[in-house]
Amino acid sequence: MTDTTAGSTAGSDAGSDAGRRRHRVREEALADAMRIARRLLVEEGPAAVTVRAVAREMGLTAPGLYRYYAGHRELVQALVSHLYDELATALAAARERQPPERPGPRLREAARELRRWALAHPNEFTLLFAKPVADADTGPGAAAHDPGWRFGGVLLDLMVELWRHGGVRAPTGLDPAWTVQLEEVREHLAGAPVPLEVIYVFVASWARLYGAVAVEVFGHLDFALTDPGPLFEHTVGDILTALGDPTA
Repeated sequence: MTDTTAGSTAGSDAGSDAGRRRHRVREEALADAMRIARRLLVEEGPAAVTVRAVAREMGLTAPGLYRYYAGHRELVQALVSHLYDELATALAAARERQPPERPGPRLREAARELRRWALAHPNEFTLLFAKPVADADTGPGAAAHDPGWRFGGVLLDLMVELWRHGGVRAPTGLDPAWTVQLEEVREHLAGAPVPLEVIYVFVASWARLYGAVAVEVFGHLDFALTDPGPLFEHTVGDILTALGDPTA
C-alpha cells in the first residue's frame, strides 16, 4: 500500500510556503509603492502621484501596478490612509507624555504634535487637509474615511474626557440645521451621551486648532510674525478654556 500521508503533508507545506512568499512579495510591493508615492508628493506635489509615475519608479508598467491598486483613486486613498495612521500614532504618543487623569495637558501635547508634524511635513499636511486632489477625500465610503476618524478620535476622545469633567461652555438654542450635521460626529463617540451643543464646541475647537496650524503651514502669517509659536500656544489655551480645562 502506498503511503499518501507524507506526500499530502509535503504538498500542503509547499503550498503554505508559496502562499507566504506571495504575501511577503505583495506586502513589500505595497510598502515600496507608498514610499515612492510619498516621495513624489513631497518632491513634486500631489499631481505627481499617479499610477504611471509610481509604476515607473517600481520598474513596472502601469498595468503591472493594477495588481496592487485598481487606479489613481485607490492609490491616493492608500497614501492618505497611511499618512492619517502615521499622524494618529504621533498624536497618541504625544498624548502619553501626560498622565491619563489630565486630559487638558494631554490635549495640549497632542495639539503641539499636530503643529510639529504639519510643519515638518507640509506637503503631506496639504494632501490630508487641503484636499488638492478629489481622490484624497475622506467622505463616507472612501477607504480613507476610517483612518481619518482614527486621527480625529485622538483629539475628540480627549475633548470628551474634558466634557466629563463638567467644564465645557456649551451654547444654547442651536439652529436645527446644526444638529443634523453634528449627529455624525456623535456616532463616532463610542456611545458617550454627549449633547449636540457640546459637540458643537468640539467642532468649533477643532476649527480653531486646524486654522492655527494651517495659517502657519501655508505661510499666511509671514506678513506679521517671524515666530507664530506664541500665537499658537495662546490659541490652544483659549481652546482648553472653552473646553473647561482647569489647568488652561
